[in-house]
Amino acid sequence: MDLQLINDKGEATESVAGSDAVFGRAYNEALVHQLVNAYLANARRGTRAQRARGQVNKSTAKPWRQKGTGRARAGMASSPLWRGGGKIFPASPDENFAHKVNRKVYRAGIATILSQLAREGRLKVVESLAVEAPKTKLLAAKLKGMGFERVLIVTDAVDENLLLSSRNLMNVEVVGVRQADPVSLVGFPHVLVTRAALAKIEEAYA
Repeated sequence: MDLQLINDKGEATESVAGSDAVFGRAYNEALVHQLVNAYLANARRGTRAQRARGQVNKSTAKPWRQKGTGRARAGMASSPLWRGGGKIFPASPDENFAHKVNRKVYRAGIATILSQLAREGRLKVVESLAVEAPKTKLLAAKLKGMGFERVLIVTDAVDENLLLSSRNLMNVEVVGVRQADPVSLVGFPHVLVTRAALAKIEEAYA
């Protein structure tokens, strides 16, 4: 699979040969869906908590006598059937939302996403990407000159200047090869990969 190598002006200068095992896979929507759902689920934190009927601050006295009132029998006001009562199956703070994804499935899913990005022309390769100082305007001007507004930048080793320059740009994210997650790859309209990172991607997901 041939990938476009672009210069600082966003112009395609030559083609770079990409591994077919990583950039030439057929699109598998079910696999990508599984990967994205698992990533989002694993990012969830079990912070919600609800009270059971024994934890609700209600009187345990019987609200009215068992018979003769014409109303349904009731044992206590903390009943889950009552408003303000406890939950039958309360959510606990240690709730686990994790989805297990096998290593081979994850690698195949990432390769599938990268292949689709390459087919759609959303993945571009650059020789290198760096800024002279950790200043937002330097990186913003460089990306604007290349024709990118929203872009995920994947580098072989995250440069500190590049990382600090991107922090105040809402539509720009800089990550290493191993930190390129499926949600970011799918969500960003453009993915910019350095040539050194391209070799690491092929080594990791081929």
